[in-house]
Amino acid sequence: MERIKLIRPADRSFAEKAQGHWDSVAKPLGSFGALEEMWDRIAAVQRTVAPDISKRAVVVMCGDNGVTAEGVTQTDSSVTLACAEAIACGRSNINALAAVYGAEVLAVDVGMEGDSSCEKLIIRKIAHGTGNIAAGPAMTVQQAESAIAVGMDIVGKLADEGVKAVVTGEMGIGNTTPTAALSSVILGLAPETVTGRGAGLTTEGLRRKIGAVKRAIEVNSPYDCGTAELMAKLGSYEIAGMTGLFLGGAVYGVTVIIDGVISAVSAVLASMLAPACKDYMLAGHVSAEPAGRMLLEKLGLRAVIDGGLRLGEGTGGILLLPLLDGASALYYNSHSFESAGIERYVELK
Repeated sequence: MERIKLIRPADRSFAEKAQGHWDSVAKPLGSFGALEEMWDRIAAVQRTVAPDISKRAVVVMCGDNGVTAEGVTQTDSSVTLACAEAIACGRSNINALAAVYGAEVLAVDVGMEGDSSCEKLIIRKIAHGTGNIAAGPAMTVQQAESAIAVGMDIVGKLADEGVKAVVTGEMGIGNTTPTAALSSVILGLAPETVTGRGAGLTTEGLRRKIGAVKRAIEVNSPYDCGTAELMAKLGSYEIAGMTGLFLGGAVYGVTVIIDGVISAVSAVLASMLAPACKDYMLAGHVSAEPAGRMLLEKLGLRAVIDGGLRLGEGTGGILLLPLLDGASALYYNSHSFESAGIERYVELK
């Protein structure tokens, strides 16, 4: 956690210079909208007017959640292990997308209940799943901080390899329940307002899930405590690991892309630990889960994809990469007003 002290804001002067280049491109000013702004943010992170995200990775944090004992999911925890191995071996949903968008995929066991013999799965297990948050804390503060460190370590290693953009992903049956509990506390909203159906629950299943979130908050008394303690009481190893990815991005100068609601709550937790790390984040999409949009608003971030996505694994976040590639193509390859002999647009007053 000492590395958090190294975090500094991104250099906005490079964002301004990048915007100056956009304004020289032969098109109406600001006409590529939020993608111009995102490209400017990347320039500020990389501290250059010639940013490059050609080397990119997806990091999928995998863990299990004891709250599945409350009947809040359709499937049991064995599915986490099977899906994590599929991701590590290149057979899952995120791998299909990553192959198209030129991204490496890393699957990390940061807290799965089961043990895997898959050689391609990165083993950084803190514990064999969390406690049941409806009956007590998910983990200790030390365990939460260890999981955060895993995420930071991975971004550091990727940065050493030249990676400039990381998409956050997760695999953990039941993890929308701790996400809802954390969102309720962070946003100051009732569990009913922030709790959704996750991977797919019946109305009765949703009722059980809301009840589990309420009990988790009542049992753990999560108010007026530090961020790591809040995570220890209500979180999960995947959430803590992704929190580390966002913090690591700010430490090592890497843009980190938010996926869905679980990733978004991790991003907010990271910003609570180090507010400047928000400069290093981009919002991939607006999750279909109720808290998704509200968490992005709390971060002050705007997503350009709002398609009701809820697949997980980083599949929504990675869809931002081709849009950013489009921004890069315009930024570097479009003709300028000067070269085209066209009079510049002026800013409207």
